[in-house]
Amino acid sequence: MSIFKQKIVWIGTLIVLLVLVVFGAAMMGSVLGAKPKEVPVALVVLDQPAELPGGSTLAVGEMLKEKLTSNAQLPIIWTIVGSEAEARKGLDDRQYYGALIVPADLSSGVASLAGAAPKPATVKIIANEGWNTQAATVVKQGLAQAMRLAGAELSKTMLERIGAQTQQVSVTTASALLSPIVVQEEIMHAAGVNNASGNAPGLLTQIMWMGSLVSALILFFAGGAAMKAGSRRPAAIVWQSIAGIVLTGLASAFLVWEASSWYGMELADATQTWLFLWLAGAAFYMIQSALLNWIGMPAMAILVLLMFFSMPMLNMAPEFLSTASHDWIYAWTPLRFAAVGLREVMYFGGLDAVSSNATVLWSVGGGFLLLLIGSGWKRMKPKTQALPTPEAA
Repeated sequence: MSIFKQKIVWIGTLIVLLVLVVFGAAMMGSVLGAKPKEVPVALVVLDQPAELPGGSTLAVGEMLKEKLTSNAQLPIIWTIVGSEAEARKGLDDRQYYGALIVPADLSSGVASLAGAAPKPATVKIIANEGWNTQAATVVKQGLAQAMRLAGAELSKTMLERIGAQTQQVSVTTASALLSPIVVQEEIMHAAGVNNASGNAPGLLTQIMWMGSLVSALILFFAGGAAMKAGSRRPAAIVWQSIAGIVLTGLASAFLVWEASSWYGMELADATQTWLFLWLAGAAFYMIQSALLNWIGMPAMAILVLLMFFSMPMLNMAPEFLSTASHDWIYAWTPLRFAAVGLREVMYFGGLDAVSSNATVLWSVGGGFLLLLIGSGWKRMKPKTQALPTPEAA
């Protein structure tokens, strides 16, 4: 039992608990409490009211619009747009995770259920899978459920109208009443084959961060060895920067080749994916190398914690995150800008589709490059010389 009298045991226990708290917060804190809220979706209502026998009017489109926009249970924030083309442009521009298109003949299709030749109209749900698979799935499931409930209500209403006119319902009419609104689902910017269900950009970003970190460590030690061999510190730091850019370029090219050749990841344009991944890797390298050269090995704790806190958020839509996770980590972590920019390259048309994320990476990489080069003129602590012993004197 004497082992429990050792201070190292109790200090070690506190360290273990601290590690569990920190990494638990990093890996679980932002994920376990995540839930969708205010997911942006476009709503297009083209429906024209239909006249019913007896002079009454049926406006299903307006009814759907009112029910959907007032439904607080749907985690959706609606944007009313005037046409399907406008909604699709918003999906291309990453403004919405999905769209609901209500056609012009919806009311007339529902009204036809009371006639001899029922022709239900089709409502279209478009999911923007490439922007975020998780959010697109929420949109599809939520809108499909809303359409089922609306269809059930319309079936009841139309059945009451038909029952007031006749006690017999044809098989064709009864079948149409089961699905008064036909739902058609469409995927825009679909992720390719073996893309981890659309999570490949986040996965590649994580791997590239690790590859850049290893590169930064290798060249940090190599620069130190070169200075011990007689190289001047400013020159060693400059060559460390150049070598890092070259090495991350090679690493990103190998990663793209590995993902496509070894694991069958479908890439719309492998070259453009490589170029953006190179930019992300170079920016990561500059951050890591600058911190290592200014702080030394303690910088590794910062870099590892940054990676672990960022990883769970890379494949999540920002609308799913808590306010603390979004504002304290997601809003500024460089891994997020790389993952989102890579998503734009891979699923939205290549480098031409990259928005401000590339600018942020260029700016961050350039700023830390200046810090890295500036470390070449950092004052080093003078080496203390051992005092001669009396015997030597």
